Amino acid sequence: MGPHLLVFGDSLSFHGPEGPCAADEPRLWPNVTANVLSGRADLVAGIGWTARDLWWSLTGDPRVWADLHRVDAVVLGVGSMDTLPSPLPTYLRQGLRYLRPERVRHVVRGAYLAAQPKLSIALRGRPRVLPAHLTVGFLDQSVEALRALRPELPVFGMAPSVHRADAYGRVHTGRAAAVASLTSWAAQREVPLLDTPGAIAEHVLSGAGNPDGMHWGWAGHEAFGTAMAKLIAPYVRVGNVG
Repeated sequence: MGPHLLVFGDSLSFHGPEGPCAADEPRLWPNVTANVLSGRADLVAGIGWTARDLWWSLTGDPRVWADLHRVDAVVLGVGSMDTLPSPLPTYLRQGLRYLRPERVRHVVRGAYLAAQPKLSIALRGRPRVLPAHLTVGFLDQSVEALRALRPELPVFGMAPSVHRADAYGRVHTGRAAAVASLTSWAAQREVPLLDTPGAIAEHVLSGAGNPDGMHWGWAGHEAFGTAMAKLIAPYVRVGNVG
């Protein structure tokens, strides 16, 4: 029996070429990774999740607390959404679902979606959903907490993904700074970091992924999941992978 993985993720971990899928869909990258390692994966994820949501889940979800006693490795599969333009406050987007009546909600959501790409271009991708130093801060707190609970537990991360999403005006100016900060932090903390674009950039930027220009098709999930398995394998003693 291979390793039991606990994967924290954003929508890249559970959206396929046609939209969101159940966590047990075998073609999703966490399950691809687990399958290559002859193990299994538990996915804890949400749409738009950032490193801050990871921290909130780690400290506030009793299901996660239970899993942490049993798993063999943890994957911090967040950080990509942190780098996206956020010209309108995140709390505004998240609060749209609470607007009443329904007609008002539809009007406001339509205005938000229309304004987002234009403002992303006009403001050159600023501000970001989460500044790089906050992403690193939440990841660091998470790793510190995991190692305090289980010092021997391997923890892995990923560099931010790329996108060509019209919803964000195809703007991604915040990614380079985030990659630099994350790479430096991961080296200091000894957290193996997967080169996400190395695995899926061609897939996404060629238009082979989800039509939204952000999420991945099954070939992207397969490539990323296999690459993640190769990163993890030496730390969980399953021999040579791939």
